[in-house]
Amino acid sequence: MKVYQTNEIKNIALLGSKGSGKTTLAEAMLYECGVIKRRGTVEAGNTVSDSFPVEKEYGYSVFSTVFYAEFLGKKLNVIDCPGADDFVGNAITALNVTDTGVILINAQYGVEVGTQNIFRTTQKLKKPVIFALNQLDGEKADYENVIEEMREHFGNKVVTVQYPIQCGAGFNAMIDVLLMKKYSWGPDGGVPTIEEIPADQMEHARELHQALVEAAAENDETLMDKFFEEGHLTEDEMRAGIRKGLVDRSIYPVFCVSAAKDMGVRRMMEFLGNVVPFVNDMPAPVTTDNVEVKPDSNAPLSLYFFKTTVEPHIGEVSYFKVMSGTLTPGVDLDNVTRGSKERIAQLYCVCGGIKSQVDKLCAGDIGATVKLKDVRTGNTLDAKDCDYRFDFIRYPEPKYRRAIRPVTESDAEKLMTILTRMHEEDPTWVVEQSKELKQTILSGQGEFHLRTLKWRVENNDKLPIMFEEPRIPYRETITKAARADYRHKKQSGGAGQFGEVHLIIEPYTEGMPAPDTYKFGSQEFKMSVRDTQEIPLSWGGKLVVHNCIVGGAIDARFIPAIVKGLMDRMEQGPLTGSYARDVRVCIYDGKMHPVDSNEISFRLAGRNAFSEAFRNANPKVLEPIYDVEVMVPGDVMGDVMSDLQGRRAIIMGMESDNGFEKIIAKVPLKEMGSYSTALSSITGGRSAFTMKFASYELVPSDVQDKLLKEYAEKSQADE
Repeated sequence: MKVYQTNEIKNIALLGSKGSGKTTLAEAMLYECGVIKRRGTVEAGNTVSDSFPVEKEYGYSVFSTVFYAEFLGKKLNVIDCPGADDFVGNAITALNVTDTGVILINAQYGVEVGTQNIFRTTQKLKKPVIFALNQLDGEKADYENVIEEMREHFGNKVVTVQYPIQCGAGFNAMIDVLLMKKYSWGPDGGVPTIEEIPADQMEHARELHQALVEAAAENDETLMDKFFEEGHLTEDEMRAGIRKGLVDRSIYPVFCVSAAKDMGVRRMMEFLGNVVPFVNDMPAPVTTDNVEVKPDSNAPLSLYFFKTTVEPHIGEVSYFKVMSGTLTPGVDLDNVTRGSKERIAQLYCVCGGIKSQVDKLCAGDIGATVKLKDVRTGNTLDAKDCDYRFDFIRYPEPKYRRAIRPVTESDAEKLMTILTRMHEEDPTWVVEQSKELKQTILSGQGEFHLRTLKWRVENNDKLPIMFEEPRIPYRETITKAARADYRHKKQSGGAGQFGEVHLIIEPYTEGMPAPDTYKFGSQEFKMSVRDTQEIPLSWGGKLVVHNCIVGGAIDARFIPAIVKGLMDRMEQGPLTGSYARDVRVCIYDGKMHPVDSNEISFRLAGRNAFSEAFRNANPKVLEPIYDVEVMVPGDVMGDVMSDLQGRRAIIMGMESDNGFEKIIAKVPLKEMGSYSTALSSITGGRSAFTMKFASYELVPSDVQDKLLKEYAEKSQADE
């Protein structure tokens, strides 16, 4: 394999909703380039992309697949991404390390919510977009309707490059308005017949050609001037104009293909090879220090690792992009993320499971290596004369949670090792060993996402596991002031234990004034603050403790022990055992014994006084509330709204968003456990949602009563 220079490399992400045909298109692309001799099919389980056992079991892509094609003297690095929304992390990763997104649209279903979500990601990352209408030979294919939908969703930047003469079972020909030729195929596809445009199509073709010329000319003043003077552009001039428009995101070209029959695939690849931007045409990425790093092969060497897989008989395979410099085998590099050193012993260009060893990779290229000691996804490796660090990939918040545990408790450590490894492969699997909930919580993008992990653990690692309903991280707080005192006294021969604490608690809010006077019934308590501790709590909120002891009733050396007692109860609230938050405590009196008083005595006295006061302070349980945005087709909006309201949601607003309806709501986490499955069922999989933690809010009284009852029953059972 020849060494490709930066100005000969193009990096492309293959994107689209589930069922749009990306895996099939990838097979056709590899076949057209001669990488494979025979096209596999998803049904037969013999495609380059879906090669892992779990993908063959479920019949859909789980991992992104990196492959390359040598075409027209260029190297096209392509990352084929899963279409299911549950595996969106792969698409986000791919778009961050490639330069152009090819978005497939199933011509039978048009623009789906998944298509919208992918397009938004390209917008956020400012990546060029090409659309490919696939499955034009499907029974329900409707080209004109899909183009209309695309313009409704993506605007007038959608520009036709090709259109079919006929859709459905009879699809076998299209008009290319860039080259102004007719392409047609036999029943088995493959090499097309290229002819002049028929007379009955010429007028329509000229109209679309003119629109394409205008769109190309808009991006370059020189081309625009020539267009006005001569009324046309040469093919090379149009390519240059379209390339500039792609970089500026002012043009979204539309191609037509039938990936299953290999119709239109080679022509689209010619466009990818001739027109889409090279690596060095795109804006340079920036480091964590906000330094632009251009893909210069003569610059210091820096690699960014974006993907890790574990393959049978090989072990870990690490995929990287050469951000700058030129990489050769045997080079020693510093892992600036982890502070370790690595030697890159072997270099590969990869086509799924096929690995071709290479001697050199230049800036902008994508490759893989094996058997690294301490490299994780997201790490940067630099040569000694380089000090770059990259951290530009941002993944969405998890949407589906389950508690996970091994069937055999003794396998807990083994399970954590497996989960850590799988998080490296897919960072959108988030694992948390929750001290608060006493569970290991696995979070992901949906039920299928977690089900896939379970299949892999049980089938690949032979470790039976169980999913359980995760506990909810409730919080406890108080709503009014209360006082209590508690005497701890224990005598059992010799030195005993004695400590007495009097305290007042009240709700804490940021910026509230120092305490002065409290009144309970006819009693008035004046406070003289001698010392204040503000303790930020790792679970949110604060504990503020005022030492208001006067006259030496309690020695200052015992105050830290009392605070420890308060924290004991903050970590295990009196109502439900959940963390407590936002409480202010005034320790204003007490007693001590010259012999029997010690730290444990005052810790216990403080803890019990706090518990009694807490129960008298009109305590409340708080629950986590999430901001939820749901994108749905208009025809099912009513059903989705009803379901949300049944989940105690507060609807904050609704708005139209490029042909879809967006519902904005605040929903308790307790009610979101099965939401991804329910939403898919209600809308037939035509929807998507995001959720992000918003705040803690009071639970309704009936919910609180139920929680208190459950906790009391559990506490009795544990005794």
